[in-house]
Amino acid sequence: MLTGACMSRAGLNRKTGLATATLVLAAEASDLDVFYGIHGRAAALQHHRGWTHSFIAVPVMAGLAVLVVWAWNRFRKPRLDPTPPVRWGVLYAIALLGPLSHILLDYTTAYGIRMFEPFSYKWYEWDIVSIIEPFMLGVLILGLVLPYLFGLINEEIGARQPQFRGRTGAIVALAAVVLMWGVRDFYHRRAVSALEQRVYQGQDPVRVSAYPYALNPFVWHGVVETRDFYQTLLVDSRRGEVDPQDRARTYYKPEETPVLEAAKNSYLGRVYLDWAKYPLLITEPLEERDVAYRVRFIDLRYRYPGRSTPLGASVDLNQSLQVVGQRFGRRQQPAP
Repeated sequence: MLTGACMSRAGLNRKTGLATATLVLAAEASDLDVFYGIHGRAAALQHHRGWTHSFIAVPVMAGLAVLVVWAWNRFRKPRLDPTPPVRWGVLYAIALLGPLSHILLDYTTAYGIRMFEPFSYKWYEWDIVSIIEPFMLGVLILGLVLPYLFGLINEEIGARQPQFRGRTGAIVALAAVVLMWGVRDFYHRRAVSALEQRVYQGQDPVRVSAYPYALNPFVWHGVVETRDFYQTLLVDSRRGEVDPQDRARTYYKPEETPVLEAAKNSYLGRVYLDWAKYPLLITEPLEERDVAYRVRFIDLRYRYPGRSTPLGASVDLNQSLQVVGQRFGRRQQPAP
């Protein structure tokens, strides 16, 4: 939403009236998939960043934003008479930038996005910024707020006020975000390269990834997969160094068992494994009345040292290996 507002203030609001409101709504419209959460958190995970975040949905999301703004302006009393006048064709063209910016912003995170659905359900991610990135939030907010603060000062001293305020601040904020992406990408590549050049307990890496910390652009959460195990390590991308392996955490891949197979074939198991990039499954025998086994699903890209796993899941099975409970996060999911 902040990005949509800054794009409008950068000059698009001079092309047609109601541009800022429309771009803010269009930039956020893709997240209408949150309503899948009505059917449970597993359904929310399955559909989040899916078709509403795809290129094919861009015209639809832009159209919804324009429709909302049109209805609000049509039935509002008294009706707005914006300056400049509303040019609905131009407004729709501008609104298309909102969903496109949403796709780009989500692509930069480690969570990923299925931008080519329904033609391809592959997840794409750049892995360079956190889902909540303090620097981005800060510069975008400042880019919108500071021009108004300076405007108040100018009013106090009687200076002439421009018709469109805040263009420079918005442009600087957007440029700062793009510059941050460039810096993050450079250090991300260094971190990945440092991970690829090592041997792990005598085994070459099959694949490696580096995930960002929100407050430190130079330290990365490294995840390595080998033939038999995963390792998580800290990477200092300024020096191109990986923490010594005696400080790394090693997670051995479990053997395939009927219990694991049943958990993987559950509704939540299929959804989670489709989304997870480095899935680790842990089987816990239980002695509860209706639950014989609990299989935990962990995606190691979120297994930061010293932190709980925010996007873990679990599947409960009875003695017959039937699903009797599912959890994603903290809430219990009914068995399908």
